Parts: sequence; C-alpha cells; structure tokens
Amino acid sequence: MIYLDYSANTPVDPRVLEVYCRTEQNFIGNPNSTHCAGQAARQEMNRVTGLIAAQLGVLPEEIIYTSGATEANNLALKGTARAARHVGRHIISTPLEHSSVGATLTALQQQGYEIDLLNIGRDGRIDLEQLEELLRKDTVLVSICGVDSELGTVQPVREIAALVHRCPNCRLHVDATQAVGKTALWLDCVDTMSFTAHKFYGSNGIGVLYKRKGLVIEPQMNGGASTTIYRSGTPTLGLAAALQAALALALDEQPQRCACVQALHDTLCAELQKRPGVRINSPASAVPHIVNVSVAGIKAGVFQQALSGQGVCVSVKSACSTDGTPSKAVFAVSRDRKNALSSWRISLSHLTTEEELNGFLAAFDRCLKDLQKEK
Repeated sequence: MIYLDYSANTPVDPRVLEVYCRTEQNFIGNPNSTHCAGQAARQEMNRVTGLIAAQLGVLPEEIIYTSGATEANNLALKGTARAARHVGRHIISTPLEHSSVGATLTALQQQGYEIDLLNIGRDGRIDLEQLEELLRKDTVLVSICGVDSELGTVQPVREIAALVHRCPNCRLHVDATQAVGKTALWLDCVDTMSFTAHKFYGSNGIGVLYKRKGLVIEPQMNGGASTTIYRSGTPTLGLAAALQAALALALDEQPQRCACVQALHDTLCAELQKRPGVRINSPASAVPHIVNVSVAGIKAGVFQQALSGQGVCVSVKSACSTDGTPSKAVFAVSRDRKNALSSWRISLSHLTTEEELNGFLAAFDRCLKDLQKEK
C-alpha cells in the first residue's frame, strides 16, 4: 500500500503512543475524583495542559479539550454566536471551510443568523477588500480556515485579524486543523482556534479549542465536571498527554519535516506536469504537504478508485465532504466546473519515501493509460 492521504489522517508516532500507554497505566483515577488517585490524575492533567499552553504561547485556562476539530469548530461558532446574539447575528466565512464549519453555519442560519461568504481569488486567498466591506456593527463572528484542506492555501490570518478587530463586537475564529506542524500559527491575533491531534501524528479522539481569556462563549454540553466550564465531560488524561507529546514533536521537528516534504512536493509536481492533461490546482504559495491535481476528462472519484485498485490511497476533496459534487475550492481558483469535478488531493508526509513516490507515479501512469482507453 502507498498511503498519500496524510491530510485526512496520520499514523500515531510510536513515541506518542508510548506516552499514551504509560499515562493510561500510571494514572487510573478519574481527574474529577477527590481521592488520592483522582487527585494524582488531576495534577498530571494540569501539568500536561500547562505544557501545551507553553508550547503554544498561551495560558492554561485558554485550552479547552474536545473530541476533535469538528467539536471544537462547533463549540467555537455556536458558542460565540449565541453568546453575542444580543449584539448581532451577522457572520462572515468562506466557501473553503470544512463541513464541520459549513454545516454549523447552516444550522445557525436556520436559527436566524445571516451568513455572508467571501469570494476567493485565483490564488486561493480570500478577498480582503470584500471582507472590509462586509464587516458591520452587527457582525459578531468571522470564521476562516488557516490552511485550506483541498488546495493547501495559507490564508493571510494576520491581515484578516487586523480588519476584524476594528469591529469591537466581532470575533475571529480560525480552523487550524491543517496548519499545525506545517506553518506558523496565529494565536496572538485570533479569538478562538481549533485543531486536532490526528492530523499531526497524534491519537484520534482528541482536539483543542483555544479560547482567548476573557472571551465568553456559550457551552454546548451540560452537566459533568471537567477541566473547564465550557466543555463538560470526564477529562481524557491519556489522550491529552498524547496530544501534548505529538504537538511537541510537530513544533520541534517542523523545519526538518517541512524541508523533507518540500523536496518530495517539488519532485512530484515536476513529474506530474510531464503527464498529458494533468493540471496542478494548488497555488505556488500553498503548503507543500497538499497537492491538488486534475486529469482532464476523468472524474475525480473514477481516478481515485483506479489508484485504490493499484494500492494507492489519495482523496477526493476532504474526507468529510459530499461525494459527486465539484470541489468549491478548485472551482474558486480555476472557475472551471469540469476541472473541479476532476480534482483530487495528494497529501504528503515526512514519512513518505522516494520509493513510494515512484510507485505512485508508476500507478498513476497505468491508471491514466487504462482510463483514457475507456473514454
């Protein structure tokens, strides 16, 4: 098998798994319990949270643990919007967002919130002038994905934040799911930011919502003590410790990992551009981990399944997207619906080898030859 879908899920780093197992074995108490085992677990939970906060340059009380980025996005958007509903009900976002953002915005729209989506330029970035025009006194939230999951486009978050924070009642949420370990983060200029461990070689089942101190959001779950009033439920100490270990590795090793991925990316793109009918949709400024391609006249799902038959794993749009619809991100940058229907994503890792890349290209050539015969 050749795995090239690291933006959907990454394997747990053995060093991270070892931390999880050791923590689960050594701390058996519920951190909410008042006996000695529970208090030992609570002390360790506080230590782990302090390390995560220090790694991110934020305060421990600004860390909210969730089950993943989907829950973190739901909590950020619903919690912020509902807490500010007496101020206004206008929200601005983009057509590039993950379904956990898009579906949440739809749910809020059905509750009377007004949603505006920003235009996307040919470089995959939002239109800053349009954002400035759309901001109003009753705008309470702007939600942006820091790195687009389909194209790898890095949004100008600091410029966005400067515009948003001119409005005293408006808050900025950034979905950083695809950003951790790939690019610089923006915690000093955002109000909330979401990410999840399984995108950077941590465990599935845990994410984080950073919430700036002093910002009030409305909790989405009730009952059950936890590490914060904003998200109830028994603290998952083993998963938190594993997330901390994965985050430390991702940040410490980011330069080496990114350099490795950049070399793989450059080789891959150079080779793909030699193939007839192949179009690379990811802009030059995108993170090198994501390469979005189209093959003229061949639908994305058909090519993906052909590659899967060859033992190669790539994805059509993001793992949580609706099948059979054109990629909104690719349509935004290409203005070509057929091209958007033919687009699919290769996502690379520092774990990807040159042998795997060569194996992928060989499988690509076989699939291209067979599918062009069928046309």
